[in-house]
Amino acid sequence: MNKLNDKEVKNFVRDIPDFPKKGIVFKDITPLLKHPVVFRHILDEMVNALKDLNIRYVVGIESRGFIFSPVLAYRLGAGFIPVRKKGKLPYQTEEISYQLEYGEATLEIHKDAIESGARVIVVDDLLATGGTALAAAELVEKLGGQVARIVFLVELLFLKGREKLSKYDIFSLIQF
Repeated sequence: MNKLNDKEVKNFVRDIPDFPKKGIVFKDITPLLKHPVVFRHILDEMVNALKDLNIRYVVGIESRGFIFSPVLAYRLGAGFIPVRKKGKLPYQTEEISYQLEYGEATLEIHKDAIESGARVIVVDDLLATGGTALAAAELVEKLGGQVARIVFLVELLFLKGREKLSKYDIFSLIQF
């Protein structure tokens, strides 16, 4: 398996019906992650989509955004900054609350994580309704950072999350 196409990559994403609650079909990326050729391919594709952005930081959203963010930061010569759920970061934080598809959540970032004017990409595994990515981007901007692009492995087109993120440059590798 040399160069993969979108269909081949999609074949490694497994559907889990009724998770985390009845009526939701969860897109499980773990089969894709355990296959070294596929994992390398998706990271290479993401790097290619980001390499000319002159970014300083890669902001990863807890938890599955952490899978890709440190690798992308390393490959792009940038720093990695975690955005975590409330109460998980040890230093002074800036926080934002937002609506999920099935509830409310709060994200935090260290107050000193990003200097004013720094170019940043925000990374998560999946774009659904866009609420989590929007909250992370707004945290970056609260600290004075500039969101150069928001990056996802998977985008669920039918949930129209891209509309909520319309002021940002969005990249998703595969779409369902």
